[in-house]
Amino acid sequence: MRDPYTVLGVPRDADAATIKKIYRRLAKQYHPDAKPGDARHAERFKEISAAYAIVGDAENRAKFDRGEIDNQGNPRQPEFTYRAGGDPRGGFQAGGFEFSGRPEDIFADLFSGFGGFGAGPRRGTRANRVAPGADRRYRLTVSFVDAAKGESPRLTLANGRTLAVKLPPGVATGQSIRLKGQGDPSANGGPAGDAIVDIDIAPHAFFRREGDDILLDLPVSLGEALGGATVEVPTLDGAVNLKVPKGSNTGTKLRLKGRGAVGEAGRGNQVVTLQVVLPEAPDEALAKWAAAHPYTVKRPA
Repeated sequence: MRDPYTVLGVPRDADAATIKKIYRRLAKQYHPDAKPGDARHAERFKEISAAYAIVGDAENRAKFDRGEIDNQGNPRQPEFTYRAGGDPRGGFQAGGFEFSGRPEDIFADLFSGFGGFGAGPRRGTRANRVAPGADRRYRLTVSFVDAAKGESPRLTLANGRTLAVKLPPGVATGQSIRLKGQGDPSANGGPAGDAIVDIDIAPHAFFRREGDDILLDLPVSLGEALGGATVEVPTLDGAVNLKVPKGSNTGTKLRLKGRGAVGEAGRGNQVVTLQVVLPEAPDEALAKWAAAHPYTVKRPA
């Protein structure tokens, strides 16, 4: 992969907000769903996702800028140099770190497995330790309804694989989900890294969530409120009929049991708050009725 800053088209000193904004624009532009079957389009999306996994994550970006990981997010091996000059401690340096043990111990670690040099790998030495693969970070936007119902939206990984992400009950924007073993493979036979998925819940046009309850403001006519009526109400599962009692008023709350969001103890309720709406052009009869039936209303003091 190319330099991740180049892939995203951002300067190396760009702030996190700028990088995130540009990544979202590119990810939307090159998402495989935008051009199904276009291999080059999908490859570009994978490259963008892989680049953001490095520079979009504060820890990975710092490691990359210090040269500790490469463009793929894999750890770089330190360069070993012998510190000449007859150091009394017989010291070695590697990538800025000093080793004060015997020189043959270090070279035995380096060359064990080539036969004949040193004593071969020893328990606990660097030669027989394996490093796990790097973690990959993703951002997944989930619809309000899918999040509330605990659906499993699909995520395309940097390697092109698509999998379902199981959402926990009560998932909210800013929450992260770790997918074990779905990160980068290890370079030396260790376990794969993890995929860390940051969740964004898209707002809904008229639903709101409060705990496990779903809230909805429902407009009703004056006639429906005064005389009672059966009206159609949207829910997470589709439209249902709701009975509006006679004499209902703005602020009246009606409850649809079990029509709320999925929670730890099952589904919550949907709470419908009635909003009485007058006609846009009240006729003379309505005006006469109002004049003949005056009443007071509570107003803020």
